[in-house]
Amino acid sequence: MTIRVRFAPSPTGMLHIGSVRTALFNFLFARHHGGDFLLRIEDTDTARSTPEATQVIFDVLTWLDITPDAPPVFQSTRYPRHIEVAEAMIAAGTAYRCYCSREELAAMRAAADAAKKPFRYDGRWRDRDPSEAPPGIDPVIRLKAPRTGETVVRDLVKGEIRVQNSELDDMILVRSDGTPTYLHAVVVDDHDMAISHVIRGDDHMTNTFRQVQIFDAMGWTRPEFGHLPLIHGPDGGKLSKRHGAVSTLQFRDDGYLPEALCNYLLRLGWGHGDAEILSRAEQIRLFDLSGVGRGAAKMDYAKLLQVNAVWLRAAEPGRLTKLVIDRIEADTGGAIGAIAAGRIAAMMPRLQERARTIVELADSAMFLVRDVPLPFTAKATALITEEARDDLAALLLDFAKTDYTAPTLYAAMVAYAASIDKKLGKVAEPLRAALTGSTTSPPIDAVMEALGQHEVERRVFAVLAQ
Repeated sequence: MTIRVRFAPSPTGMLHIGSVRTALFNFLFARHHGGDFLLRIEDTDTARSTPEATQVIFDVLTWLDITPDAPPVFQSTRYPRHIEVAEAMIAAGTAYRCYCSREELAAMRAAADAAKKPFRYDGRWRDRDPSEAPPGIDPVIRLKAPRTGETVVRDLVKGEIRVQNSELDDMILVRSDGTPTYLHAVVVDDHDMAISHVIRGDDHMTNTFRQVQIFDAMGWTRPEFGHLPLIHGPDGGKLSKRHGAVSTLQFRDDGYLPEALCNYLLRLGWGHGDAEILSRAEQIRLFDLSGVGRGAAKMDYAKLLQVNAVWLRAAEPGRLTKLVIDRIEADTGGAIGAIAAGRIAAMMPRLQERARTIVELADSAMFLVRDVPLPFTAKATALITEEARDDLAALLLDFAKTDYTAPTLYAAMVAYAASIDKKLGKVAEPLRAALTGSTTSPPIDAVMEALGQHEVERRVFAVLAQ
């Protein structure tokens, strides 16, 4: 069997994290088995589908490096094929035209409500001759679903699942306006795209029972199904905005690395022993549906932050430098210049050891970009005493005798502290405040080397002049 899977989002709103995990699982499954990963944009809801939402889908997949193996299929372009199949089903006796009026359907629904039962179409046009159709009614096309027995789906995650056919009705395949329904279009597209495995959220389980009846009615081989448990909020409830559920691109904007988000989502509902941090190559090698859990996963934002910090520390400094510069320039509304960019590049190996997101990394690098006079935190201001000013002035003289590399600057600072019988911290802390405006930074000798002699002296002189 040639493995072919698809990710089939609807461009009707934000692409949420649950959908992205589905895309990732499909992608890894295809790569693991040497198959194809395809993208289908299910834009049959023309009233709600937008080009902007479609572009977000493309942007998210590009950012996460989840690359389809063929150009996307737009479901709306395949309407003629969907209608062709429905007409073929009518000819084969597995579908029929239903001429029920709105009033008849409303009466059926009201009767079901009164009986406190779910609404099911009663099949009154199932075996009637179309010649009996009342005037002025545009018919729908309905599936002539089996009424006895049961429909069985052997799910690759949940095992064998059954539903009594009496619990299903003759679903609509084509609406009265001539457009296909989602449930029908999906089956036709999956067949024509030769999809071997449908891997999606278990909120589609009811759809699956209906869709396999279309496969069976057409005599088509069913794909195999694997329904993934949903992602819940930390409290076990449905993931929603109150849990921070947002568009996936918000994670990018909040400073998460794509490989960190993918790593976290992989482990959210799938496992391989105690493995936590996995490269893309390792993910492809290990992933299969046998590792998917049956219970809903809980979104843990603190854990995601920890995973991101791990990937941030491992990232190539040059890549992080570009990301940080881009963010600072976006935040400040202007280019930072080559000198400041060089300082960030020089400090990046130190900065990335402490940050958990690109946002934090950019914040920690801002002192390298700012001009004098620097903004000071309250704690940093408190460190600039008259005694500290004397020490800063003396330190500049000693630093000028070095080659302004971190080791020689550190040695000069240690020697000065010893000469005046002070602990190193009593000397280094005011210096850090003067150079960064803060009480926290990477090692101050590395900070000085990155800033360079001219900038160190400018910043200290600015403090001495206050």
